[in-house]
Amino acid sequence: MRSSLDSNSIAAIGDVSYVVRALDLHAHLFAVTLTITQPTADQVVSLPVWIPGSYLVREFSKNLQHLQARQGNKPVAITQRDKCSWQIHAKAGNALVLSYEVYAFDNSVRTAWLDTQRGFFNGTSLCLRVHGQEDAPHQLTLADEGLPKDWQAATALTAKRISKRGFGDYLAASYDELVDSPVELGAFWCGEFVAAGIPHRFIVSGAPSSFDGARLLADTQAICEAEIRFWHGRKKPQAPHRHYLFMLNAVHDGYGGLEHRNATALICKRADLPRLGQAATGQPSDGYTTLLGLISHEYFHTWNVKRLRPAEFARYDYAQENYTELLWFFEGFTSYFDDLLLRRAKLIDNAHYLKLLTKSINQVLQTPGRQVQSVAQASFDAWVKYYRQDENTANATVSYYTKGSLVALCLDLSLRQSDKTSLDAVMRALWQRCDGGAMQEDDLLAVLSDLSGQSFAAQLQQWAHGTHDLPLKKLLESHGIGYEEESASCNDQLGLQVNEQQGIQIKRVLRGSAAELAGFAAGDEWLGVEIGPTKTNQRWRLNKLDDLSLYLGTATTCQALIARDQRLLTLPLNLPSTVRSVKLAVKDPKRVNAWLDNKVSA
Repeated sequence: MRSSLDSNSIAAIGDVSYVVRALDLHAHLFAVTLTITQPTADQVVSLPVWIPGSYLVREFSKNLQHLQARQGNKPVAITQRDKCSWQIHAKAGNALVLSYEVYAFDNSVRTAWLDTQRGFFNGTSLCLRVHGQEDAPHQLTLADEGLPKDWQAATALTAKRISKRGFGDYLAASYDELVDSPVELGAFWCGEFVAAGIPHRFIVSGAPSSFDGARLLADTQAICEAEIRFWHGRKKPQAPHRHYLFMLNAVHDGYGGLEHRNATALICKRADLPRLGQAATGQPSDGYTTLLGLISHEYFHTWNVKRLRPAEFARYDYAQENYTELLWFFEGFTSYFDDLLLRRAKLIDNAHYLKLLTKSINQVLQTPGRQVQSVAQASFDAWVKYYRQDENTANATVSYYTKGSLVALCLDLSLRQSDKTSLDAVMRALWQRCDGGAMQEDDLLAVLSDLSGQSFAAQLQQWAHGTHDLPLKKLLESHGIGYEEESASCNDQLGLQVNEQQGIQIKRVLRGSAAELAGFAAGDEWLGVEIGPTKTNQRWRLNKLDDLSLYLGTATTCQALIARDQRLLTLPLNLPSTVRSVKLAVKDPKRVNAWLDNKVSA
């Protein structure tokens, strides 16, 4: 991606410009006018089918309508070439103007949204790509026509000429930069802070009156400073970005984030926001910790995937899937450091950090797919497996986020055994080796060898490209962490994932589990159980899964009554005693702190 140009350069060269306005808030329609100053004959334009950072073909063109073209006062014919591209039968050299509408009603971080309360869009959803001019300067004009008077606009793009509310002209050095800069519209809350000399802006849409913005800013500042120090050290750190924008949409129920070079779009539960009147000391709530972890994760991507990136992503192909086997590194290692850096920023303590790590370990160990697919394979298959989850996902694949984070953990603890280097040093050396750009797995192996004096090829082959379980117990215990096993929860004992909003609805049945052996299937409704010998049996209605232990007592067998396709079936269920979950605890505080505080002799 090309670096940003100054406004004078873009104004002089600019050939591609977009005007975006709200056409109808109630119909959720944006209107876009695209002007191409120097089109080619039969100019081709297209809309991306995916957005970088979210590895699924989403077919954004399905929301585009009423595409028209003209040169001067004359209409120009248009031929659709495929699902997402069009040929405009224009003459070369004369300014070409395209107009179209985009339906925006996906309240996520990936696409576009417009209603009477808020507007949001990524350029991949609204901005047609002008073939042959992707590297030319682009201009985006945000119009306030038809919007409430208290609405503002925010984006990380370079401002050329804007109003106090943020509407007006913005500049991008290329199409890549344009579509990597989402836009937020609305009457949002806004705050600012400076981290390591870099101005940061945080906007929140949908916050209730109880929202403690000051605490969110202070905690986010601590995260940003910790991560800038992580990558660039403490002495006048030279971060790759000159400004940054956090865009958070608070909703009743939602979670997620999408990274960009100078910004991130986030979504969280409204109840997870920090609240006025709650003490800022002590540990944050689980919900707020989840939000802070999300902020930490997406900010870490500023370096790891947006700049240091897979070689296959050196230039995005917006028309089809872009494959790489390295998502276990870029997402997994980011997932390792996101919570660890909360601990380094002193936002959580050791016990809270181990609680989060315990959750990750148990998630992987309770995923049968870890023995079917490696995290490298899972990375390559993200387009058809991780982002298209169904009732069999846990049996067929493993999360490159979660297991990838444990691969990072194993590497970090292995490196620290010599007390000379760490995964922190490896990440910084990779940044230097690859000049903050395209990277291959061989680069990681080379840096590991250089810093440790030994080859890690065999370990990565087994941990990232194999399906054997990771040596977590041995490595954690060597760094002062107690690794114990205890009885798993009821759903883990049975191998079930359920929805309990209206009765017990079976969502997933894990491979080789007691539930699968009994004959449970996704879509079943578990109604009740029958317990005991025929003459003295008891029948109980189940409202939630925890009721099972109440009615079973010491019994380990029962008959499960389920409904499937309106048929009532009885399934023989045997409860295993061998399903265990992991519990971590601090055994040697000195060694634990040496790891968590990144204390190495070199």
